[in-house]
Amino acid sequence: MIRLKNINRIYDTDGSSVRALSEVSLEIQEGEYIAIIGPSGSGKSTLMHILGCLDRPSSGSYTFYGREVTEFSDVQLALLRNSRIGFVFQQFHLLPRATVLENIMLPLVYAGLPPDSDKAEQILKQVGMEKRLKHFPNQLSGGEQQRVAIARALMNDPLVIFADEPTGNLDSHAKEEVMSTLEMLNKSGKTLIMVTHELFLAERADRIIKMLDGRIVADEKKKITTRLAMVNPSMEIDNVSCKKGSRLRMADHIKQAFRSMLTHKVRAFLSLLGILIGVAAVTAMAAVIGGARGAIQRDIASMGSNLLVVRPGTRQLFGVALERGAATSLTLEDADAIRQLPSVAKVSASVFGSVQAVWSGKNRSTRAQGVELDYEKMRASTPDFGRFFNEMEMKKRARVTVIGTTVAKELFEGKDPVGQYMRLNRIPFLVIGVLPEKSGPGWQDVNDIVLVPLSTAMYRLLGKTKLDSIDVEVKAAELIPRVQEEIKGLFANKYFARNPDEIINIRDMTEIQDTISKTTRTMSILLGVVSAVSLLVGGIGIMNIMLVSVVERTQEIGLRKAIGAKQSDILLQFLVESVILTTTGGIIGLGGGIAAAYLITRIAGWPVLFSFWSAIIAVLFSSIIGILFGVWPARRASLLEPITALRYE
Repeated sequence: MIRLKNINRIYDTDGSSVRALSEVSLEIQEGEYIAIIGPSGSGKSTLMHILGCLDRPSSGSYTFYGREVTEFSDVQLALLRNSRIGFVFQQFHLLPRATVLENIMLPLVYAGLPPDSDKAEQILKQVGMEKRLKHFPNQLSGGEQQRVAIARALMNDPLVIFADEPTGNLDSHAKEEVMSTLEMLNKSGKTLIMVTHELFLAERADRIIKMLDGRIVADEKKKITTRLAMVNPSMEIDNVSCKKGSRLRMADHIKQAFRSMLTHKVRAFLSLLGILIGVAAVTAMAAVIGGARGAIQRDIASMGSNLLVVRPGTRQLFGVALERGAATSLTLEDADAIRQLPSVAKVSASVFGSVQAVWSGKNRSTRAQGVELDYEKMRASTPDFGRFFNEMEMKKRARVTVIGTTVAKELFEGKDPVGQYMRLNRIPFLVIGVLPEKSGPGWQDVNDIVLVPLSTAMYRLLGKTKLDSIDVEVKAAELIPRVQEEIKGLFANKYFARNPDEIINIRDMTEIQDTISKTTRTMSILLGVVSAVSLLVGGIGIMNIMLVSVVERTQEIGLRKAIGAKQSDILLQFLVESVILTTTGGIIGLGGGIAAAYLITRIAGWPVLFSFWSAIIAVLFSSIIGILFGVWPARRASLLEPITALRYE
């Protein structure tokens, strides 16, 4: 079954070499019951670790059913330990956060087999632990924990069981229970190799191997054991896929990750705090910026699309700017001339001024604006209630008005204003409509306004003969520069001016939109930088906590490797924990960001706009942080040798 030939094991420590085994040769047959004894430092445990593929020899030959084990890869050694070898350790090495049943079924995870509670319960019954399957290790006595460890070693039906000081931490009663269980397994056909320093236990074995200074000094066979030879069972190792049971292993990794987080709740929360803050900041600010951008776009849309505003220019005299209109003025003829341009869709001339609005004993100073009929469509001013004035009312200079929502609230206090008469500068006007509510700069309430027909405003209300501005809607955005030049040309020809900019001032609404877009883009970049720094700090915290976790669970890593976990399994386990930790932080941060955004809305009155994709990207980015900062700790854990990890204190 096993043949060792000239095995040497040399450890290099602090620049010096220690020879643990020296030229050890040994043959073991199927079904034997062997006890390896010797004083401390004699090499008995090292020999068992090499036999159990927990350690590699420095030189020599080790064959298992004719296969040279020293040539096996890490994956092949892991599969061999999982399918052919069972371990019973002095320290038990049970997972503290798993029940007895879960501890026993752990080898199935690395064998790529689904959980088999029926088989586990049968094995527990075999070792007398069938009534304790839902208990945790800290609820068991030492003897009970060792019997659970024996049951775990039997889960994948191994050919050989290695027991390293299996009774070292037990009282006399528990020792007898454990030894009886092991001997029963040997009688059922299992090869049993036990390391012990107690001679009375060794005397119970069929064969005693004595070691001293790394050599076998005696090999006493008390009884010859014969078993039927098996047909090269190690050949099955080559046929086992490395990807077998990957879903089952992933499910176990996820379960262990959540258990680890729940066991160390405060530490886990503190470690994911940086990720949480970063994602919350991204979510809240993205929602606020998105809402602000949407509100700005709505405001600009309410002003009109492809809109130009023409106003009188200002001329400088001896370096001093004169008041607006001192150089030129706008007339109705100018508005008609602009209306004739081929690229112009609509035109609305305007005059405005302050008026005193009075209704039912209440009065308010507000802004009056005289406009033409096209103003309704150009400025998205179709009344929510009532109607806009018509062409007949324009011609007759009718005393009708459409009021803003602020005027309606302040004067009419919830009553329907449509059909009511109100006085503007002591002149009675019939309210025929209420404008839709609009947003605007904080220093100016755009809803505090009354609109009247242009002719009424000029000749009855404000007494103006010149226009204050002309709104021009261009047919297409790409035609705006051309129309600007055409309008400047009209006024340059009219006033014989060399510099049309002194005669006329043209305000392009798209320029305002571009400026606002640049500002929000700058804010987004600043947000990204702040969030990146926060996520970086959070990532470093995750890496630190994962390194601590690797140190704390070094013996667990050794156990998992001893029962068949490959390097890739350990690497994936810690990566999954890191990703789950950061993703959990991302999800909590997402919720915190949404709550913060709504809080900002209630306090500051800023609009918010949540984007599904920005939320997905934020959580996905937090997962990527978990991978990036979890790779090094995970790789460090995966490279640990099984026996080095098991011996770690």
